Amino acid sequence: MRFGADEAGRGPVLGPMVAAAVAADPEALPKEVADSKALTAAKRETLAATMTGNERITVGIATISTDRIDDPATDMNSLTVTAQAEASTQALDLDPEDGTGTTPGDDPTAESSEDVPRGVVDACNPDPERFARRVREAIPVTVALSAEHRAEETHAIVAAASVLAKVERDSLMADLGGEYGEYGPVGSGYPSDPRTRDFLRGYVRGEGGLPACARASWRTSRDVLEAAEQSALGDF
Repeated sequence: MRFGADEAGRGPVLGPMVAAAVAADPEALPKEVADSKALTAAKRETLAATMTGNERITVGIATISTDRIDDPATDMNSLTVTAQAEASTQALDLDPEDGTGTTPGDDPTAESSEDVPRGVVDACNPDPERFARRVREAIPVTVALSAEHRAEETHAIVAAASVLAKVERDSLMADLGGEYGEYGPVGSGYPSDPRTRDFLRGYVRGEGGLPACARASWRTSRDVLEAAEQSALGDF
């Protein structure tokens, strides 16, 4: 039994960040599993359905809302740690109230017992060891955990998590598209997406402020608000 975690949606201006974790015997994973970015949307959805329907695979999903992302008391690295730990806790079927916790600074390779869950997560920090330690400390039982940059490219268990995270975020974005349909497609939610920028501009023009699904602390949101204010001054 191994577990892995990854996330989707750290950078978008619209929608939540989603982390997913998978716990399984690696042999139980679909052979076609790969980094979510290398797969089509249809293939991701098929793989996600296969994994969630497999009794030999357990999954966990954690969602970080735009309100939490905009909270000045936190930052994206800390939120990613929280999300990966929450998703891993779910995938490992742990009760946070019953966990033994982890001693800060534990060496992830020091645990020799086969009972200790062993995992790898995608590192969202320049220092993978520090990132792994923070996630490890946030999981309510002792685990042997490492972190690597682009872990989804080299570890199938992390690739599986990346697929689930992407599918869940895409589903949430589709829901937003229906909710805000009168302002046009919301697009992918990334600042580089012209449809996303057009949606934000149209919403701000119509409503005088940002939609609840927007990350107000993102530069793109501030730029749209500033442009609307300048346009209003020019009309005046």
